[in-house]
Amino acid sequence: MTGVLVIEDDDRIRLALLLALEEEGYPARGAATAEEGLREQRREPADYVLVDLMLPGIDGLECIRELRRDDDVPIVVVSARDDTNDVVAALEAGADDYVVKPVATRELSARLRALRRRARAAPAAIPVLTFGRLQISPEAGEVRLAGEPVAVTRTEFRLLCELAEHAGRVLSRPQLLQRVWGHQFGDERLVDVHVGRLRQKIEPDPANPRHLVTLRGLGYKLQS
Repeated sequence: MTGVLVIEDDDRIRLALLLALEEEGYPARGAATAEEGLREQRREPADYVLVDLMLPGIDGLECIRELRRDDDVPIVVVSARDDTNDVVAALEAGADDYVVKPVATRELSARLRALRRRARAAPAAIPVLTFGRLQISPEAGEVRLAGEPVAVTRTEFRLLCELAEHAGRVLSRPQLLQRVWGHQFGDERLVDVHVGRLRQKIEPDPANPRHLVTLRGLGYKLQS
């Protein structure tokens, strides 16, 4: 079974999360500060990391950035903050998912299971998908723009592949939540922020996208 690192400064919340995770079958250990959590992850990498945003010293956002520099571990923010700016900032820092406290144990466990399924999912048996200068290689796990490699996170890559495999078709936010994140109960802002990040990386003019377009009230599609 996979292990979870919980970076949370509130002792009661950290203990409650650890006990809940253990009851769900996840070996878990905790850290009270970002500094301690980063040391723990470097010493013994966990399979998932839960991060609070309001941490003493190095805050949660910088902790996420530091974690993301080291590896591609799935990161879930567990925070009392539910403002759109906080959600966007956390996802842009590199988090894969965002849960608002108080969080139900079953919901958290379901999100971790979804992340695990995503990590284990076999790549699509499609060699290369081409959209103008954009090339996506699901099997190789590569994205190229005009022949140059594009650095994307695991979640961004799965989102891009999902849209590419349904090229020309509109996928709604709930559909993308289910297909990419593995659940439909999540915050649709997860989709919007990751689409925005992808546009910054693959569109010549992100404000006027040519490939990854929005159909207002319907969703997103990828087109040539």
